Amino acid sequence: MLTTLHKQLLNDYQQNFPLSPRPYQDIAEALGVTEADVLSALTELNDNNFISRIGPVIPPNHIGVSALIAMAVPEQHLQTVADKISAHPEVNHNYEREHRFNLWFVVIAADAEHLDALIDAIEQETSYPAMLLPMLDDFFIDLGFKLDLNND
Repeated sequence: MLTTLHKQLLNDYQQNFPLSPRPYQDIAEALGVTEADVLSALTELNDNNFISRIGPVIPPNHIGVSALIAMAVPEQHLQTVADKISAHPEVNHNYEREHRFNLWFVVIAADAEHLDALIDAIEQETSYPAMLLPMLDDFFIDLGFKLDLNND
């Protein structure tokens, strides 16, 4: 069950996360709790899969190089392949689509050479070919959402 602190963290810090030497202390002061409370609540949210990471969203190809990749994976192997792909720290996220190319993911690497090596490694690990989808137009989708803090 989400506590009020959990909901405040999820609601108030999807964007505008404090950029300071002690961001969790800054959050704690704003919410009237301790830094340890904030860290504990974030650990609980992570352990229960409400969050998967805390970090910046950087527009594609502003730092390093990025790519959208699609793979056609038989349904019975989809979760296993997705788990192997997600194990790479360069993978931002992956998701299932209703299409022959049913597994899509975004990777970010320091340079084109690293990106190519990563894609090759993923193909070797999964035994499925990866289709690189180049970015033609840049657009941003705000994936933030508001929680109903009054609905406990």
